[in-house]
Amino acid sequence: MQKRIAIIGGGIVGATAAYYLSKLPGSEKIKVTLFDDGVGQASKAAAGIISPWLSKRRNQQWYRLAKAGADLYPELIHDAQLGTDVYQQTGTIVTREDEADLETLFALAQDRRKTAATMGDVTTLTAQEVQDQVPLLTAPQPGVVITGGARVDGAALVDGLLAIASKRNLKVSHERVKLNAQGQVITSLGARQFDRVILAAGAWLKELIAPLGVNADIRPQKGQLIELAVKDYPLQEHMPVVMPEGERDFVPFGHGKLIVGATHENDGKFDLSINSEVTADLLGSAQRLVKSITADSLIGVRVGTRAYTSDFAPFFGPIPEHEDFLVASGLGSSGLTTGPQIGKFLAGSALYGGTPDWSQYEKPLTTYLASSAE
Repeated sequence: MQKRIAIIGGGIVGATAAYYLSKLPGSEKIKVTLFDDGVGQASKAAAGIISPWLSKRRNQQWYRLAKAGADLYPELIHDAQLGTDVYQQTGTIVTREDEADLETLFALAQDRRKTAATMGDVTTLTAQEVQDQVPLLTAPQPGVVITGGARVDGAALVDGLLAIASKRNLKVSHERVKLNAQGQVITSLGARQFDRVILAAGAWLKELIAPLGVNADIRPQKGQLIELAVKDYPLQEHMPVVMPEGERDFVPFGHGKLIVGATHENDGKFDLSINSEVTADLLGSAQRLVKSITADSLIGVRVGTRAYTSDFAPFFGPIPEHEDFLVASGLGSSGLTTGPQIGKFLAGSALYGGTPDWSQYEKPLTTYLASSAE
């Protein structure tokens, strides 16, 4: 009899888990169903930077997880045969106006590189050299370039991974489902029982697991970014992404497409409407970097909902006392970096069972999950 596994949530964690459940040894013995209504998904709205090495977070478990996620990307993209429109190591540039700050940043990069080979080369750049690498910029600052940094389109990555898995053992059901107290998945066709369930519903995890008598330390946060049409540089289609001091992230995708953002709107919660004031703020940030950008350059806005924990760290693994349910949430704005590694971990656990030790990457799940009776 085939083992039946459900995934609730089709974002970066759910899609990666589905992909690995379709290719890991033993995948021919399982059937996977992924449930997602597609509303508010952070990954679908995200286009971001894979470059965790210069983060100043003190949480070393998070840094190890993010570093592992960055290391996984080249292998994942190669094995899945996804193109440069999805992911590419274009390099990342982090800018600093103050010379002392730039020296401190460079020293941090050199130190981190000792244990992170995928960082590639690390070099300081003058403002003119930054502009030479990213000719779109008309107000460049000096910075540090990391050649192993990359850009990724979250929507394209999720779609690509699900398309591959769907050719093997995955069925995608575009609906919102719930759990009942007995651990069944309540679908539009009634209650269904699965051998293992991966809960990758992001900010919706809290309400999803409530029927199990479990409370999750999760809050939603709204994120918005903008897409701009800019001058195309055919000979420099693969410009580095830029993390400019005091401005929004700057992600050139080539062919005259630029992404700027994203915001962190704690009051926005699950609101997916486009906020004109926020759009104007993002546009203003872009205009301070590129003088030729106008309101007419705006070609699109993406809005999604992220999940955060109280200490801004993600969590994942089997729910205590509900071992058939594997959870992941709290990825926040680093979801595109940490999500694939978490998805791979959960896929292996769902397929093979056992209780893997992930303590080097996260605090105990009881930090974020508790019985609602307590």
